[in-house]
Amino acid sequence: METTADTAPTFRDATDADVDQLVALVESAYRGESSRAGWTTEADILQGQRTDPEGVREIIGSADGRVLTVERDGRIVACCQLEHRGDHAYFGMFAVSPTAQGGGLGRIVLAEAERQAREVWGAAEMHMTVISVRDDLIAWYERRGYRRTGRMTPFPYGDERFGIPQRADLQFELLIKPLS
Repeated sequence: METTADTAPTFRDATDADVDQLVALVESAYRGESSRAGWTTEADILQGQRTDPEGVREIIGSADGRVLTVERDGRIVACCQLEHRGDHAYFGMFAVSPTAQGGGLGRIVLAEAERQAREVWGAAEMHMTVISVRDDLIAWYERRGYRRTGRMTPFPYGDERFGIPQRADLQFELLIKPLS
């Protein structure tokens, strides 16, 4: 656990200057040995990269999207993507530093993202996609009001921008939460 866990997080929109830190944060939360310090690791099901600078820069520059960064003591410790899609918002690229996981920061970030989607964009729902074999992660979202839809989309096998799958049954399930 980080020694600054009691320091209140501050939220701001990411800029191009944050891209390298954001890529490193996302990679540390999901891939490789460093990700095993937290509980969100995908190291057993995916290797390779989780994101890249171009993808993060594209989200930051999008007219309908943003990357919400979370800082403690001047350091980015969490982030998420928010995208306005008409009557709903999309939540993605959610990462909390492995050393900051388990202390409630993820719940705070998710709640702030939902608040902003509802108040800034008037979104009625939050949508996200989660790898369907991530039962522990899906259960965490269900405890926060998200519901499984059973609507699946295929994992982009062969596109190493999303990682190198270690199993053949990966797909994304759509989770939805009403924001009213």
